[in-house]
Amino acid sequence: NGVLSTGVVATPPASASLLTAQQPVSDPRELLRDALPINNKPIRKIQKEIFTKITEAVRVPNVKMSEVQDAVSSSQKVLAKEKNAILKDVIGEAAKQDAKQTLASIETRLNEFQTIIDTKDKQEIPIKQQEVLRLVEKVENDMVGEFPFKIPQDYASKPLLMGRASLEMKLTCKSSTVTNGGTMKIVLDGFNAPVTCGNFVDLIQRKFYDGMAIQRSDGFVVQSGDPGQKKTGFIDPSTNELRTVPLEIMVQGDKAPIYDSTMDDMGRIKELPVLPFNAFGTLAMARSEFEENSASSQFFFLLKESELTPSGTNVLDGRYSVFGYVTEGKELLKEVKQGDTIEYIKVLSGSENLKNGYDPSKQIPESSETVA
Repeated sequence: NGVLSTGVVATPPASASLLTAQQPVSDPRELLRDALPINNKPIRKIQKEIFTKITEAVRVPNVKMSEVQDAVSSSQKVLAKEKNAILKDVIGEAAKQDAKQTLASIETRLNEFQTIIDTKDKQEIPIKQQEVLRLVEKVENDMVGEFPFKIPQDYASKPLLMGRASLEMKLTCKSSTVTNGGTMKIVLDGFNAPVTCGNFVDLIQRKFYDGMAIQRSDGFVVQSGDPGQKKTGFIDPSTNELRTVPLEIMVQGDKAPIYDSTMDDMGRIKELPVLPFNAFGTLAMARSEFEENSASSQFFFLLKESELTPSGTNVLDGRYSVFGYVTEGKELLKEVKQGDTIEYIKVLSGSENLKNGYDPSKQIPESSETVA
């Protein structure tokens, strides 16, 4: 019935998407940076120095200033020596000019970082870290060229997201003592899950989720997307049949996702997906436990703090299609209860990346019977 099954005892995989040997990366923006289809070593080096070393340094009660210093100095050296190697991979002349300015801004921020280190201003470290990483991300985004792989013929005519999209979801909380609700920002990654993302954006454009109840909130996941009336998913008005999407998982090192099979079924249990269940607010499609291609409209957010899924030991990686992360407002998920309401989900940017999808400006809105 499309409901996520949780009654499995997790066993740790051989490795995980690691920050260190013990600590997987759980920051959604860093996971999204890692998932970009680019291969520029200098910019990745700066990204990892600033994210990994500084995140580790501030994790301890007394910030390891030597580690912060090391990360900043290493990044400054890379920028001084490898600027041209970074710019070489930026696509298009206008973007190259833009990237030059962004690299200059990174240089400025790194110099400001030095002042923070000299004055031992611990509170400012994570703020400046995020400023640098946002600029690094901007350069990395400018390196993404054509869509990196061909969609399999079986799915090429489905709604597809050929890139990324940013969403806003507004939730109303009826029984929380903390909040009446609020909004979350979500980034969908069509570079690694184009069929799954395309299906979701298509349903958003149809306002399928607007006004729908949260159907499960149990400390493990927050889940919705079941339209009720015994339909379990989206009935496509053009076919009058349930529309489903395949299981879709990009494995690290692969050039295209695997479809229709879990990583276990493929004998790849020791490998890692590009989009792991590492972050609080990881977004994935629910499906019937024994039918890999049964996902339709039901989705869930993983509540990462659950003891059922300690980092690197969850049973979900490689078995369910992850297609995005909550990047802002994830605290709201802690307050959402079953019966609360999704007021709306809307696309903030990236709708131009939707192919074969519903365009509300060109169609007469469907009746409630066909969309329910």
